[in-house]
Amino acid sequence: MNGSCRAVMFSVALLACAPAAFAETSTVAGQARVIDGYTLSVAGVRIRLEGIDAPELAQQCMHAGRPWSAGKIARQRLARLVADHTVTCRAFGKDGYGRLIARCQAAGRDLGGELVRAGLAWAFVKYSTTFVAEEQVARLSSVGIWQSRCEPAWAFRRNRWSRGASAAPAGCAIKGNISRNGRIYHMPWSPWYAKTRIDAASGERWFCNEREARAAGWRPAA
Repeated sequence: MNGSCRAVMFSVALLACAPAAFAETSTVAGQARVIDGYTLSVAGVRIRLEGIDAPELAQQCMHAGRPWSAGKIARQRLARLVADHTVTCRAFGKDGYGRLIARCQAAGRDLGGELVRAGLAWAFVKYSTTFVAEEQVARLSSVGIWQSRCEPAWAFRRNRWSRGASAAPAGCAIKGNISRNGRIYHMPWSPWYAKTRIDAASGERWFCNEREARAAGWRPAA
């Protein structure tokens, strides 16, 4: 498969980053379960925080010659922000898979803004300029990702996809695994991706994009 085809597949795989048309504002409130540094489930509704992109769970950055787990620390920070609080989210749209794109607050604090200000997320300026000022504060303070050598999350995903596609059948880099937890698919930037082996004889398979995986009955790894 040539590079242009892989680029198309990668673009489709990341369709969730771009909000689709949304007719009216929606509000969701309740207890939250944190999935990663930019995704959470509120009252059972899966939400991607608007205006930010945080390091992936498998992503590490370098500081003073030593790695630190930026993705896991971002998730931990988000978990502390929502702990024991009601989270209220105002949605502005839906992504290609039905997740709400929303700004969320807990205890009066904007979750996306707090993460960007702490240097644990980037302002996702490709889609939104909401947190540009907060990112500038973090940059000037040299905190989190700004005190270290840290690849932007979107570049990290793009590079992981390229490496996964180069080793996958027909360049379809998503691994559809079957386990005791059901049918789960792993993106190339998943912490479990390298450890997951595909056994076609047992019904496991590769997917070219997330839409294809979901249509076949697989769900994303938590």
